Amino acid sequence: MAAAAAAAAVGDPQPPQPEAPAQGLALDKAATAAHLKAALSRPDNRAGAEELQALLERVLNAERPLAGAAGGEEAAGGGGGGPGEAEEDALEWCKCLLAGGGGYEEFCAAVRAYDPAALCGLVWTANFVAYRCRTCGISPCMSLCAECFHQGDHTGHDFNMFRSQAGGACDCGDSNVMRESGFCRRHQIKSSSNIPCVPKDLLMMSEFVLPRFIFCLIQYLREGYNEPAADAPSEKDLNKVLQLLEPQISFLEDLTKMGGAMRSVLTQVLTNQQNYKDLTAGLGENACAKKSHEKYLIALKSSGLTYPEDKLVYGVQEPAAGTSTLAAQGFAGATGTLGQIDSSDEEDQDGSQGLGKRKRVKLSSGTKDQSIMDVLKHKSFLEELLFWTIKYEFPQKMVTFLLNMLPDQEYKVAFTKTFVQHYAFIMKTLKKSHESDTMSNRIVHISVQLFSNEELARQVTEECQLLDIMVTVLLYMMESCLIKSELQDEENSLHVVVNCGEALLKNNTYWPLVSDFINILSHQSVAQRFLEDHGLLVTWMNFVSFFQGMNLNKRELNEHVEFESQTYYAAFAAELEACAQPMWGLLSHCKVRETQEYTRNVVRYCLEALQDWFDAINFVDEPAPNQVTFHLPLHRYYAMFLSKAVKCQELDLDSLLPDQEMLMKLMIHPLQIQASLAEIHSNMWVRNGLQIKGQAMTYVQSHFCNSMIDPDIYLLQVCASRLDPDYFISSVFERFKVVDLLTMASQHHNMVLDVEHERSMLEGALTFLVILLSLRLHLGMSDDDILRAEMVAQLCMNDRTHSSLLDLIPENPNPKSGIIPGSYSFESVLSAVADFRAPIFEPGGSMQQGMYTPKAEVWDQEFDPVMVILRTVYRRDVQSAMDRYTAFLKQSGKFPGNPWPPYKKRTSLHPSYKGLMRLLHCKTLHIVLFTLLYKILMDHQNLSEHVLCMVLYLIELGLENSADDDSEEEVSMGGPERCHDSWFPGSNLVSNMRHFINYVRVRVPETAPELKRDPLASTSSDALDSLQNSGTAQVFSLVAERRKKFQEIINRSNSEANQVVRPKIPSKWSAPGSSPQLTTAILEIKESILSLLIKLHHKLSGKQNSYYPPWLDDIEVLIQPEIPKYNHGDGITAVERILLKAAVQSRMNKRIIEEICRKVTPPVPPKKITAAEKKTLDKEERRQKARERQQKLLAEFASRQKSFMETAMDVDSPENDIPMEITTAEPQVSEAVYDCVICGQSGPSSEDRPTGLVVLLQASSVLGQCRDNAEPKKLPIAEEEQIYPWDTCAAVHDVRLSLLQRYFKDSSCLLAVSIGWEGGVYVQTCGHTLHIDCHKSYMESLRNDQVLQGFSVDKGEFTCPLCRQFANSVLPCYPGSNVENNLWQRPCNKSTQDLIKEVEELQGRPGAFPVSISSETNLSKEMESVMKDIKNTTQKKYRDYSKTPGSPDNEFLFMYSVARTNLELELIHRGGSLCSGGPSTAGKRSCLNQLFHVLALHMRLYTIDSEYNPWKKLTQLVEDMNSQVGNEDQQPEVPILYHDVTSLLLIQILMMPQPLRKEHFTCIVKVLFTLLYTQALAALSVKGTEEDRSAWKHAGALRKDTCDAEKCYEVLLSFVISELSKGKLYYEEGAQECAMVSPIAWSPESMERYIQDFCLPFLRVSSLLQHHLFGEDLPSCQEEEEFSVLASCLGLLPTFYQTDHPFISASCLDWPVAAFDIITQWCFEITSFTERHAEQGKALLIQESRWKLPHLLQLPENYNTIFQYYHRKTCSVCTKVPKDPAVCLVCGTFVCLKGLCCKQQSYCECVLHSQNCGAGTGIFLLINASVIIIIRGHRFCLWGSVYLDAHGEEDRDLRRGKPLYICEERYRVLEQQWVSHTFDHINKRWGPHYNGL
Repeated sequence: MAAAAAAAAVGDPQPPQPEAPAQGLALDKAATAAHLKAALSRPDNRAGAEELQALLERVLNAERPLAGAAGGEEAAGGGGGGPGEAEEDALEWCKCLLAGGGGYEEFCAAVRAYDPAALCGLVWTANFVAYRCRTCGISPCMSLCAECFHQGDHTGHDFNMFRSQAGGACDCGDSNVMRESGFCRRHQIKSSSNIPCVPKDLLMMSEFVLPRFIFCLIQYLREGYNEPAADAPSEKDLNKVLQLLEPQISFLEDLTKMGGAMRSVLTQVLTNQQNYKDLTAGLGENACAKKSHEKYLIALKSSGLTYPEDKLVYGVQEPAAGTSTLAAQGFAGATGTLGQIDSSDEEDQDGSQGLGKRKRVKLSSGTKDQSIMDVLKHKSFLEELLFWTIKYEFPQKMVTFLLNMLPDQEYKVAFTKTFVQHYAFIMKTLKKSHESDTMSNRIVHISVQLFSNEELARQVTEECQLLDIMVTVLLYMMESCLIKSELQDEENSLHVVVNCGEALLKNNTYWPLVSDFINILSHQSVAQRFLEDHGLLVTWMNFVSFFQGMNLNKRELNEHVEFESQTYYAAFAAELEACAQPMWGLLSHCKVRETQEYTRNVVRYCLEALQDWFDAINFVDEPAPNQVTFHLPLHRYYAMFLSKAVKCQELDLDSLLPDQEMLMKLMIHPLQIQASLAEIHSNMWVRNGLQIKGQAMTYVQSHFCNSMIDPDIYLLQVCASRLDPDYFISSVFERFKVVDLLTMASQHHNMVLDVEHERSMLEGALTFLVILLSLRLHLGMSDDDILRAEMVAQLCMNDRTHSSLLDLIPENPNPKSGIIPGSYSFESVLSAVADFRAPIFEPGGSMQQGMYTPKAEVWDQEFDPVMVILRTVYRRDVQSAMDRYTAFLKQSGKFPGNPWPPYKKRTSLHPSYKGLMRLLHCKTLHIVLFTLLYKILMDHQNLSEHVLCMVLYLIELGLENSADDDSEEEVSMGGPERCHDSWFPGSNLVSNMRHFINYVRVRVPETAPELKRDPLASTSSDALDSLQNSGTAQVFSLVAERRKKFQEIINRSNSEANQVVRPKIPSKWSAPGSSPQLTTAILEIKESILSLLIKLHHKLSGKQNSYYPPWLDDIEVLIQPEIPKYNHGDGITAVERILLKAAVQSRMNKRIIEEICRKVTPPVPPKKITAAEKKTLDKEERRQKARERQQKLLAEFASRQKSFMETAMDVDSPENDIPMEITTAEPQVSEAVYDCVICGQSGPSSEDRPTGLVVLLQASSVLGQCRDNAEPKKLPIAEEEQIYPWDTCAAVHDVRLSLLQRYFKDSSCLLAVSIGWEGGVYVQTCGHTLHIDCHKSYMESLRNDQVLQGFSVDKGEFTCPLCRQFANSVLPCYPGSNVENNLWQRPCNKSTQDLIKEVEELQGRPGAFPVSISSETNLSKEMESVMKDIKNTTQKKYRDYSKTPGSPDNEFLFMYSVARTNLELELIHRGGSLCSGGPSTAGKRSCLNQLFHVLALHMRLYTIDSEYNPWKKLTQLVEDMNSQVGNEDQQPEVPILYHDVTSLLLIQILMMPQPLRKEHFTCIVKVLFTLLYTQALAALSVKGTEEDRSAWKHAGALRKDTCDAEKCYEVLLSFVISELSKGKLYYEEGAQECAMVSPIAWSPESMERYIQDFCLPFLRVSSLLQHHLFGEDLPSCQEEEEFSVLASCLGLLPTFYQTDHPFISASCLDWPVAAFDIITQWCFEITSFTERHAEQGKALLIQESRWKLPHLLQLPENYNTIFQYYHRKTCSVCTKVPKDPAVCLVCGTFVCLKGLCCKQQSYCECVLHSQNCGAGTGIFLLINASVIIIIRGHRFCLWGSVYLDAHGEEDRDLRRGKPLYICEERYRVLEQQWVSHTFDHINKRWGPHYNGL
């Protein structure tokens, strides 16, 4: 039909009738195809070819618009049916033609047979789970599909599973990307050799048909594309077109899957240029083709691209109507100068426009060729297809088709070239895209397949200028978001930087392009071309300079910044990805001597770029104040290439360094960053908001540090080693703004720094100097040493998991560097420095991971505080490392006090950097050290222990690295010794240490105390003069002259000293307030560094003369100075160590030390302290004391809290703790007294002011999960494994109740069983009590509290005010004393008969309850409200079992079942038996006593008619048995033998008035035991075979008349059998019977065992009940004696029972009436029922009462087995593969987490399942995250994982993808928490789930 319509449209001369022929054609496609194939197979096939062309012309015609696309439907012409049909028809034609008349399926199979499947090439999209094996990979991007991975052998390899981010393809079989040893079985065989050649005629038709088909597709794409309007993106339209093309593209995709033979045909078609030319030129008379070609040209133009040759093919001068004005502009732009890529990008048309131009013009001259950006010429289908793929923003289907073709080598090359040709266009489309994330992923999905292959990358680089294209495209991309740099000289700066606020940077839009660039640079051959090409290097440095100085921070001085910008994320990411990563890539190829030239090139262009940068920002010598940028990529490139050159390429450092002036400039900005870090940590930038702290942290953080702070410090080390040391040191102190502080005077005025910041800035400056001088990362350490140092530093801060260590240790970021995380060296270093601590579980519930902790010898010898300070992101980590170090020293007995950071010997410097040590031997530093020591000794303000520590560290460093050239005793005598004499004679620290300084002249404020002291008043003025010459150090300036002397290289002729007078600078430098007048004073000092040190020793030790030179006793000390006792210690040790080293280095020093020590030092004269100083000192002291007091209080509080938590939170250790008041059993005479934890008063609970227990009510289905098999079920991990719940306790009880309800009276059924196996209410308490009125006000206050709580106050939830345990109700305590218990416990002598009567009477008495219900007291109100809470705890379906809704029997059943649930659960908590005895932890949390009172009160509201009371049936004989059975029409009551005895016990007891008397309790138990025993016998009789029964009947009958017949089980059994035989119970067995029970050989022992097992559950519950009601202890016993012990405990065993012969359960029987009569009566009810329903009668008799403990499902050892089965499993509800699959660990159900598909009445599936399976508690394993999530009611929490990797760590979300193994301990803990209902108490982080899980 459609074909005919199409033919008509093309303009057939005689349009045929639309109907008939079309039908004929459709039937005849196969015949036509066969005919054409035959025609084409002839040698002369021109006629056939033409015929085929005509047919294709007709069938595949794009004139007919797509359904629903722009043209509307009418255009389909007369053809009936929608256009959709036409498309299908066309596809059908194609399939027929390809198959040449045969069947299409057979054709596919035939083609597949010729597939040389050497490559896998499976293409996947995002979220697919794939594998990566680093052992087998050559390229770091290598990946395998799961199938190939599991088919290959990767045991012991370093592999991981990962979830694909962008999509990918399987590399199995590709030896360019991975080693052949890792190929899977399918792709190991290079099978191409034995594949036969493809027969020509098989694919002949394809070669004719496919070109037309693909052209048709292209025409559709041209038709469908409309340029999006400038404002509204028309993604909808594009998607519509794509949806309609889905079948066509899928058809192509299927073709690619037919294997190599078909792929090579497709490759021919796609790359053949002739075909393309013939079909698409758009010439000829075909209007349709013409129009299509126009649309194509318009699309090209609107993309800002030109079509090179035929500029305007057929006069489309006007932009066609459909396109926007953009097209015209783009068109003009492309031919114009430098095509403004798109006017839409040039939004800033004002001033910055010119600036952009400036930059661009400079740039375009540098790049090779503008055409890269805006010329595109398509010569083949492949090229145009890619063009449209980009235009449509990479539709997934098209991407998959293009990638599926890659296994074809010829195609791969062609496609890669095409991709490169379109690279600029891709960038433009990406920038405009609204979905740039998705698009980025799709681009990388393609490019990573192309560029990971080195051979291919090299070829494209050579043939297509790949590098030029990439660099140019990146430049252009960044050009669109440049702004003027405000660094340094805001007004005149010519530098431009990227604007980090732009979407391009904020959203990482540049990521795909940069990632490709990094990828190709990882190939040696490509990187070498890059490094050789000077033009490229210039362009690249230009690109890098865009990032130099971006994201400038200006310090806010007045008010807090209003809006904290978060641009710094973008800035750091951009520098790391766009600058640092390519740098590491290039560096990895500069490893050997032969590559020296490359390094020289980079360094050369880097320096040029830096020079340009300094010029552009008008930099002279002073950085602008109060601004800092953390981004100096040019500096870092320079530094890293220098480091590489010296370390690996043996280049001479000096040959790569610029002149001194440039070095001075280079050091300024990195130094500025270091000073700013100190300022930020001193809170000087606090007004800039938190983000500035974020920047300071990111700068040193592990992923950034080796691309940021490390190069910066290295560069400063290089500058320091080459510049004048005095200049460098003074620059440092000036940058840190502490110059004014370095004065001998006790007061000074700092013009640039507030007093409160001085101390921390001084600490910062000294710490920086220590780091600068001790760090050897780039100065000579080997890679392994570096790794070791990094690891030790991280481990010293905290114990670490394996993965966090991998994450924290800065590895070389380039993937090809060979240091793979987790590689051999990492593991070996780790095992050398650390011990593994296996994961432990703390009782508080927090789960530990496997941790690594430093070995003792590491603490002893390798702990390096400098490295720790460098690597800490948070300052507290330094403290943490010191605390751990202190703890180690205490523990190992090495040092008891508070140690100082240890001094660590450094590795030797590389010879190139020896100059660095001159810093330690320059006078400026010595003056600073001297001054600081003096100030510390004189207690000047603002100095700390940290300052002293750093000063001593610097002195020690200087002694360790003393300059060798100074001869030992040389005393410098020189005439004009540059006036430095006044301070120090030379520059060697060793000799300067002993130099005495007598007087110092200082400038001080007029108010300073020094002026009043006037030390030299007595001497005449001439004495003063002589003094002046003989050693008064003058007032001089470190920095005053610096700026003048900047251009010459500092020749320091002026005198040096320690006080700075600043030249006047613009006022914004000076601190607020005018500076006071300075005057000169002379101080008498008379100290040397050595004497200061010795005095300091006295000061630190607090004793006079505490220092005694050790060598006087033991001369050995001088020979072997490494004395272990000096390794660890405090300041005193440090001073001793330094003095010893000084003495070792010089005899003079040794002598002077001895001399100083000989002069018995007089006490230091007390300083005169001014009142003001005193005030500040006092204030400090008071503050200090207050701080100490606070610390002490806090510590005390913490320890108290800890001890409380230990007692309160003990979850499963049955410690003998003080029994709570509630369960006390001592005979107390007084009433029970309760403490209210809110108001703190204690007193009894009264009716007016009742006290209550804090309780948590929760519905529980744990009991229902018990099975009769001790072995837990396994989690299904294959289709055939399914878990059926029919054998669970809940199911069995359900079946029983519904069976009873079918045949018996409803009300009586509801008394015959218990419910609550599923959804029963469990009540637990923390044991704390409170007044109920106090509780109400507490709840009120919680309601008004706006803080986010983890619980919902409206639902009555709260936390216990004392122990913070979660609770949701208060259980009133029943008023009364504990005395009555004791009264009732007297042994009674009444006969059983009397007691039975009493029980009956008491039950009949309605409301015989001490508290009369009629009078509404507070107590009764509370009891009612708590009863309401209990009912509301569980769902209605778990409460209503009655056929008549709301019947009182239902309430009755529910209430006694609550008691049953709690007793049974306590049994389970005790391990299922009472062998252990004693109050268990469950007992401590149990509140059964109070619960019983509440239940009993409510049970009394429902009286049972006396004739229905089961008590009568148990204890009285009925005259007329037949009347019992009831009439035919009404349903009979449940026979007493079908009753559940435990339920009867609870009914009887709750019906009695409380408190109950012990004798009545015993009586009830005795009576019920007779019934139970009879039931056991009946069940046994049914279990036996016919022969067994007759044997038993016979044996018992013989003994019937003996005296103790009623207590002999044989007699009773035989009697029961004979009674039951009267009905039809034992008939109709025969066949089924044998099948049901395999015949057991019954012996008397096994029968006794059976009966005991049958009765034990009842005895256990009764004993527990007795324990709670009467406070009697439970005896402990062996398992085999449990029955007898419990029986005697319950009073069933006569006291005179002898223990010599074996125990027989029957001896416990105490029949209330004649045994045989009552048994006859009971059996009669059953026989009359079995007359009609024998089968059911039998089923009801056998009650399964031996339930084993509940367990969670058993999980497999390896997580992968779960993951592989479930992550692809489809959901049974919606049959889709869920996004977040989960599986229930209780029952194995597979559910969708958060799946909207499976939502029912606004509940998502997990929540719904948790209600059905666990009555509100669900335990789910999230398959894709390996984590367990707990749902409890309306809250949920992440519990953690029970699967850990080889290092004992969780892998949440499977991010690392390492193999995971089950951790049995954790799983046991989970199960324990489930069974004991303690999820709420132990897990702390709960949140509401709003039914959305």
